[in-house]
Amino acid sequence: MCLFPFTPVFIFTLFFFTTNISIILGQQPYIGLGTTACPRKGDAKSIRGYTCNGETQTCQAYLTFRTQPIYSSVSTISSLLGSNPSQLAEINSVSLNETFETNKMVIVPVNCSCSANSLSLTQATIYPFTTLLVPLFDKPSSSQIQTVSVSPPQQPSPSSSSPSSTDKKSNKTWVYVVIGVLGGVLAFALALVLYGFIFFRKGKKKDDSFVNVSESTSYEAKEKPVKNEGEKLLENIISGIAQSFKVYDFEEIKVATNDFSPSCLIKGNVYRGVINGDLAAIKKTEGDVSKEIQILNKVNHSNVIRLSGLSFNEGHWYLVYEYAANGALNEWIFSNKIDDGKFLSWIQRIKIALDVATGVEYLHSFTSNPYIHKDLKCSNIFLDNDFKAKVSNLRLARCVEGVENDEEFVATRHIVGTRGYMAPEYLENGIVSTKIDVYAFGVLMLEMITGKEVGFVLSKDSENLLDVLSGIVGKESCDEKLKEFMDSSLEGNYPFELAMFVIEIIDDCLKKDPVDRPEMDEIVTILSRILNSSLSWEMSGNVPMKHRHSLN
Repeated sequence: MCLFPFTPVFIFTLFFFTTNISIILGQQPYIGLGTTACPRKGDAKSIRGYTCNGETQTCQAYLTFRTQPIYSSVSTISSLLGSNPSQLAEINSVSLNETFETNKMVIVPVNCSCSANSLSLTQATIYPFTTLLVPLFDKPSSSQIQTVSVSPPQQPSPSSSSPSSTDKKSNKTWVYVVIGVLGGVLAFALALVLYGFIFFRKGKKKDDSFVNVSESTSYEAKEKPVKNEGEKLLENIISGIAQSFKVYDFEEIKVATNDFSPSCLIKGNVYRGVINGDLAAIKKTEGDVSKEIQILNKVNHSNVIRLSGLSFNEGHWYLVYEYAANGALNEWIFSNKIDDGKFLSWIQRIKIALDVATGVEYLHSFTSNPYIHKDLKCSNIFLDNDFKAKVSNLRLARCVEGVENDEEFVATRHIVGTRGYMAPEYLENGIVSTKIDVYAFGVLMLEMITGKEVGFVLSKDSENLLDVLSGIVGKESCDEKLKEFMDSSLEGNYPFELAMFVIEIIDDCLKKDPVDRPEMDEIVTILSRILNSSLSWEMSGNVPMKHRHSLN
């Protein structure tokens, strides 16, 4: 059987005519709109985009795949879709070492079983973004997809069928379609007439007072649902976090921030406040914050920002976080002026990178449900009074509950994040895995050692970040190139060999193929060794005092 993704522009009705529908098997479900819902069971949870849950555990199935620059060979396509390379090469009549041209349609053999969308002889309504699973009578061949045709593949007709009976069925189908369209138009017209009649009757009753009354009524109708929805959401959140977070009265928040005085404003919508004698960062926001609150309710790590309480008032949420005295990381690395006091030494940068890696590793491996941050960047890393780094802003985080070790990729159509930090497979194809955090971490470290934002790191001659590193990684006698590459405010006060190790880590994190990137625990191990070696280097006494930093 072969799977063809099908996205209709309008909702329409598809009628199937078959004499033996009960024996059809297929795959289910394929990507779909529910992919991003963490609690759902049985959805597609791998880059393969399907699960097998029919009574028949395995059956031979086929899907078609259009090649892309990073998935264009027999080996990479087989690895991506979990197919047997030999079978893939055989069915497409190519060798095992074949590399296909871009956008080439390739048949991919897979094993699965299910009930082919559970379609039956009855009417089936197909909605936008639904993927149709089309069973075939015969094994497909590469010759069937050499050219793209708007007509579906011709299938063997039953021996009892005749051209005249086929024409009758086709005509009958078009009759159903025409009747459906005309019926819909007629129903819409009747609805408009009925609405106009009711509106006219109400207008006559209200007479001259209609304008003022309607405006007042309309205003109340718009305001009350917002308040009710917020209060209802607050009640739902409180019921799940009562033991973890304090729910503050809004008056307490006003007192803590001196009625949101400009002198208490940190940046954007974040205010400095004092609650029970302790400093706190109070963030004013709106919209659904339940996701971030639920995640932080399950997280407890010194390298992840801590949420201590919340409040709600007139459609706005006020989230109370632990206070990070030294602010966001980007305020330090993009300034790095010793005279202004905004300077990070080599060891401070390595320690901060290790803190961030440890926090992200915790999210990936040690929470009850693993989480992908999805928006890791310098402005989302905060530094406390001792320059201990805290990973923050988990509003875009996604849980990967139920993903097995061999199915670590999922797909989404909802691409969100910060350009420059987003991994190519996520930006181009919506593929989500822990490796997109690894890529973002590589960008973050690159900015930390260069003192430049990622957009300024790229030169006119460099199309991607790997091109920037290619002149240094694996090269001998590159002292001058390294000096030009590193943040000039360091003034060369860093161990050359260790700086090269860090650049190699960055290079690994930025690999185009996510499979080639390291796991976060590997990065933590390497950075721990680099930090220990850097401390030994500093103790050697060759570091100027202004570049030294005592780590707690």
